[in-house]
Amino acid sequence: MVQVLHRLPPASHPDLLVGTEQFADAGVFRIDDRTALVQTLDFFPPLVDDPFVFGQIAAANSLSDVYAMGATPLTAMNIVGFPDQELSIDILVEILRGGAERVARAGAVLLGGHSVRDAEIKYGLSVTGRIDPDRIVTNAGAQAGDLLVLTKPIGSGVLTGAAKSNRIDPEELAEAIEVMRQLNDGGAAAMTEVGVHAATDITGFGLIGHAAEVAEASGVTLEIEAAKVPLMNRALELAAEGLLTRMHKSTLLQLAGGLDAAGVDPVLLNLLCDAQTSGGLLICVPPERCDALVGALEQHDACCWSVIGRVLDRGEAVIRLV
Repeated sequence: MVQVLHRLPPASHPDLLVGTEQFADAGVFRIDDRTALVQTLDFFPPLVDDPFVFGQIAAANSLSDVYAMGATPLTAMNIVGFPDQELSIDILVEILRGGAERVARAGAVLLGGHSVRDAEIKYGLSVTGRIDPDRIVTNAGAQAGDLLVLTKPIGSGVLTGAAKSNRIDPEELAEAIEVMRQLNDGGAAAMTEVGVHAATDITGFGLIGHAAEVAEASGVTLEIEAAKVPLMNRALELAAEGLLTRMHKSTLLQLAGGLDAAGVDPVLLNLLCDAQTSGGLLICVPPERCDALVGALEQHDACCWSVIGRVLDRGEAVIRLV
């Protein structure tokens, strides 16, 4: 998609506040001095066997882009690909029920959607949120000295892959399922309440890939202490067995010389580059507000929190792993 966007003319409008230039999590369009709309869309094939749970995960993942901007979801619409001639329509009903449950949990309204016949199941949401134009959080505002706070553990890619390969028991996937279907509303509420410089959510490009987007958009270097990144149970073990998504190689290739990871365990590096689904928020917060952010995350029942690094003046590397 990056290669495609570079070949297209950028949109231009006086009320377009956030477009595609910095590969932000969502687009933002101003309605008036006090209101802007935040819009995003995401969908993907099933990662788990339970259709209801898949619907929850896909919806939480779609809603996450709105939360990453510090916005409040207002409405959502389903986007569906489904092989109705091969599979029972009851499966689709359960997927949509799961999605509707998460949308309701987010306090948003599901307006409808669109479906097409497809060779495989795909599901997600188009989401519209609301934000004050003066309080937008993007991935382009990180400042040297900021601390990096992560709100969910890493490992969903390897754990869902291991489950599909029958390498782990269903019970061992439970942690990943709970993490993936949890909304990032607590993280969004906390960072809006405290005031932060930048944020993004961790999804298909992995922790390192999305951290690199923040660094590039902000003109800084992000230093991540690899040992402080929270990991799901057995994630590192399964990564050592090669149960990684293809995206970890793409992320490493994309960064090339922009990554300084000398001395970091290659297995851990691969895991931190691996694709995540409905991952947490990576928040860049001024150090004097970090304790307040942590307290707000706890108050708003965020999945977890961990200070995993800091923002540096731009150096030779985009990302430093230590």
